[in-house]
Amino acid sequence: MDQISALLKRAMPFQMVGPDGLASIAGLAKWESHAKGDLIYQVGDEADDIYLVSSGSVQHTLHGNNGAGTLERAMRSGDVFGWAAVMEDQARLATTMCLERTELVRINGAALIKLFKSFPIVGDVVMSRFATMITKEFGVSSLVAEKIRRLPQGAGSTAESKGTTKVQTATPTGLALTMFRLSQWLSSPKPYLMLIGFAILLGFWQFAVTVWKLPRFEDLPGLTVVVKELFSRDPVYGLSIYTPEYYQHIWVSVQRIAIAYFLATVLGVPLGLFLGWSKKFREYVFPVFELLRPIPILAWVPLAILMFRGAETPVIFLIFLASFFATALNTMLGVESIDESYSRAAYCLGANKWQVFREVITPGAMPFIFTGLQISVGVAWFSLVAGEMVSGSFGLGYVINTSYTMVRYPTIVIGMITLGVVGYSTSALVRFGGDYMMQWRVREQALGGN
Repeated sequence: MDQISALLKRAMPFQMVGPDGLASIAGLAKWESHAKGDLIYQVGDEADDIYLVSSGSVQHTLHGNNGAGTLERAMRSGDVFGWAAVMEDQARLATTMCLERTELVRINGAALIKLFKSFPIVGDVVMSRFATMITKEFGVSSLVAEKIRRLPQGAGSTAESKGTTKVQTATPTGLALTMFRLSQWLSSPKPYLMLIGFAILLGFWQFAVTVWKLPRFEDLPGLTVVVKELFSRDPVYGLSIYTPEYYQHIWVSVQRIAIAYFLATVLGVPLGLFLGWSKKFREYVFPVFELLRPIPILAWVPLAILMFRGAETPVIFLIFLASFFATALNTMLGVESIDESYSRAAYCLGANKWQVFREVITPGAMPFIFTGLQISVGVAWFSLVAGEMVSGSFGLGYVINTSYTMVRYPTIVIGMITLGVVGYSTSALVRFGGDYMMQWRVREQALGGN
């Protein structure tokens, strides 16, 4: 059973299935052994089972329609064939013959579909990957791939239209795939290892300050002191989760981050796209960009105060600068990472410059853009503290700075912890948003086995 599960995990359609799902699928599987020259099935046979190659090799000859010719492939360990068994009313489209002594895993298609009906989200993902594999790896028409059997729930359901069945692509919704990946993460050791890591950090903090009293640590507030202050209804230094001021500081900081981050994204992404796309534009702008980028945020503080009136605008400007440079640079690198052959192919097909920019450059740079946006939101929180130390009467940076001057050390740590939690949450939101908007990239990576 474990050997079959490991083999399934290597196969492209099942790579995103969790351990429990793999075990259930493995329960449907049977081992088969074939000698060299054995015919497994031929064109026109009933399509009832799918096959996974465990060892050896199989010659897979796909016969085209209307004289389109044939496609021959040698299927080796980890490859899947016999996928007509998960298609609607489809007989065998290929002939398969063993090239040597071969071990196969055989799974009944109807039983597999029945299993997926019990787990529709997992089923939709697997069926989507089958459709991708069929159209991309085997060059089968998308009309044929659309015959992948639909599940009664999720994105793969059928719809009746004008007395005929309207076939929809078996692609799971972004939310379904995101929730599936979240469930996979929760069932993996990662979250529990993360908790162990936090426990080690907190334990070292408590022992280093309170028990061992190490040099450089003995004057710091201990873990118990900070926790007691944070959850106290009557805090000694006036700030805890029960005081309205605590949430007001968080809200003010989040507002500043949101405004600056929005401006940095709206201006930084287009600038980065043009820097990577147009060589002439880059020759004019990039030297100035690189000259300003290394200047520390604190160096901009005097100019920010002189240029902008009020208490809020200088802070937002400082946050915007740090976030803007990170966003624009990563976007530019994303454009430069695109293979030039894609643009050339688009031009050969008749696309103009703006169509290439919209259909090739922008989607191709998206992975780098969202990476830049994750870095950008973290950098924004870094610069927030510097800005709020200079200007403003509310905010987490203001709390940290004033607590230091007034010798409220536990409040400093409370502000730092809150800053880390809120910053981590915003970064996670950006990451999940990027994953949700780039499901196509997940499928393309799966096609390559990545």
